[in-house]
Amino acid sequence: MRDPYNGIDGGLPLTVTSDDFTDGGRLPLACTAEFVGAGGQDATPQLSWSEVPEGTRSIYIHMYDPDAPTPAGWWHWSVLNLPADLRSLDHNANGKLPDGALVLKNDGGGYGYLGSAPPAGHGPHRYFFTVHALDTVLDLDDDTSATKAAFVAREHVLARGTIVGLWEN
Repeated sequence: MRDPYNGIDGGLPLTVTSDDFTDGGRLPLACTAEFVGAGGQDATPQLSWSEVPEGTRSIYIHMYDPDAPTPAGWWHWSVLNLPADLRSLDHNANGKLPDGALVLKNDGGGYGYLGSAPPAGHGPHRYFFTVHALDTVLDLDDDTSATKAAFVAREHVLARGTIVGLWEN
């Protein structure tokens, strides 16, 4: 199973935590995909992160599943251009993001957070919730793919931190 940040320089470390799960722990049912039918609500988990370096101009957060049965993994959530002074997002932050935040399409084709939903019998998947402190506000629009946003952001990362949640159907 591949780690999406293995070998990529990410600037200074950020500490990312959640009131909803521990690093390496199981995601809450509410944070899984609604379409699976087991009680998922596509609710983002609560996330908090440590202070960011001086010069941070925006925060970029995404959720990525490197274990999806595709050559490119699966982007579940990408939010760009959050305010630099933001240090947390509440549980179920969809629709409650600060002004100026840019939400991209997930790999399911919708905008916003798509909860975890690995294929039954596929084993546990890892969901990387990564917070990036960027030295710029990204000049992208909501038609930008999550992959392109990650590519463009990589040269602007001042600090980065990740918390990983697990889910298995």
